[in-house]
Amino acid sequence: MKRYMSGVFRHSDIWHNWKKRERKRKNLIRLGVNATDAFRWSRIRKGGRAVAQSPILVTTITLERLAKRGYESMTEYYTKHRSIPY
Repeated sequence: MKRYMSGVFRHSDIWHNWKKRERKRKNLIRLGVNATDAFRWSRIRKGGRAVAQSPILVTTITLERLAKRGYESMTEYYTKHRSIPY
């Protein structure tokens, strides 16, 4: 099943799905962040959309990784499925 999301919502959805601090820390380490930064970033008090626009998720969750996980950008979806009126 394809998942269609765009920009900020994609990253904030992932951040909110991790829910707990420890899960956020472990997943950031899996994505290649060093342990100290992962600890600091997992305890940040910003909301999901603020984190999604910050370097925390923009540098770790790239568009290539999202495409690999089955996400498709809204622009790709629109260009494939739009109907052209005559």
